[in-house]
Formats: sequence, structure tokens, C-alpha cells
Amino acid sequence: MKPAIIVVSSLVARGSVGARASQFVLERLGFPVWLVPTVTLAWHPGHGRSTRIVPDPGAFATLVEDLARSPHLGEVGAVLTGYFGHPEQVEAAAFLVAAARAANPDARFFCDPVIGDHYGLFQPPGIAEAVRDRLIPHADMAKPNRHELAWLTGRELHDEADTIAAARALGPREVVVTSSFAGEGAIGNLVVTPDEVRRAEHPLQPSAPHGTGDLLSALYLA
Repeated sequence: MKPAIIVVSSLVARGSVGARASQFVLERLGFPVWLVPTVTLAWHPGHGRSTRIVPDPGAFATLVEDLARSPHLGEVGAVLTGYFGHPEQVEAAAFLVAAARAANPDARFFCDPVIGDHYGLFQPPGIAEAVRDRLIPHADMAKPNRHELAWLTGRELHDEADTIAAARALGPREVVVTSSFAGEGAIGNLVVTPDEVRRAEHPLQPSAPHGTGDLLSALYLA
């Protein structure tokens, strides 16, 4: 039996983004999923305004504490974090990662920052800073896009060499960089480790669907 994976991310009623995308992929591949919703929305904000339900921070922390003392926590092989709805949720997620590792020393932590894009940060500074300071340093794997990587490391990225150097300075042993530099009319993804770099690129799409980042995170972790 494959290990369980804890997914800490957003939940939409309609669509396939955030935890909806991650859970579907992981369960299709045979991994049991423990789902911890950080915010509930009717749909992706890009599809129009919708009600945003963010759990009370105290209640969210209590739910996480329940999971952390579960007698089944040793079944967990990884924690995947994504979009957060409140800065205090980040601290609770860090606590859950530590608890999962205490129950299973082989458990891995994959951090998808989900804090910004080419327009800049779309998360409040408090959440972005908490992800940078409380999660990234403890991650085995991270998946920032190129713009998030620049913000997280405080570096300007002008080319692929800059991107590789920033990825290696970020901290996690494996860093997947999306929206990386590529040839004209193309876009790239990098996998950067201390001693290896791999790049995949494809033609730039004029209108990419939402949720592809969540899909990639789940596939790579699996």
C-alpha cells in the first residue's frame, strides 16, 4: 500500500484547482489523501468574484493538532502545501510537517509557494513572508515559479544561469522552477539539484488553464 499524503491547500466547489487537482491526481495514482482545506471558494478567483470562507485560525490549528496526534500519522509519507488563507495557517502547517516527520522519519515535505506570478505577489505580505521563513527552509522539495523564486531569494533573474543559481540558494535539495526562461515563443520548467539540472520546454500557450501548477506539484511528488 502506498503512503498517505497530507494536502494543505485551497478547495473550490467548482473546478480543478488547488486541493481539488492535487487530491484527484494523487488518489488516481494510489496515494490516500488527508485533505486540509485552507480556504473554500465557489471557484477559482480568475472565473469571477465568489464567497471566500477562511477557517478561524484557532479552529484550523486545533484541526491540525488533531491530525498531529493521530495514531495513523505514521502512514503519512509526505506533506504537500499550497495556497494559504491566513498567515497563522502557515505556522500550523509547519507544526504538522514536524509531527509527520517525527512519526515517520522518511516523510517528505513538498512546498508549492503559491504566492505570486509575473504581476507580483497575489498573497498578502504576511502570508508570503511566513511561507518563505517557516516552510521553505524545511522543505525537501519546492516548486516556485520564476517570479516567486526571485522574490523568495531577493535576486534578479535575467537568464537561466541566474535562475539555477537562485534555485540552489533557496534551500531545498530539489527545486522545480516553472515559467522559466526558454527559447523564443517557448516556456520552460527546470528541476535543479546540487549537482544536476534538467529542463523541459514547450510552446507558450496564449491562454493556459488554471490548476496546472497544482497538477505538476502532485505529479512530481508522487
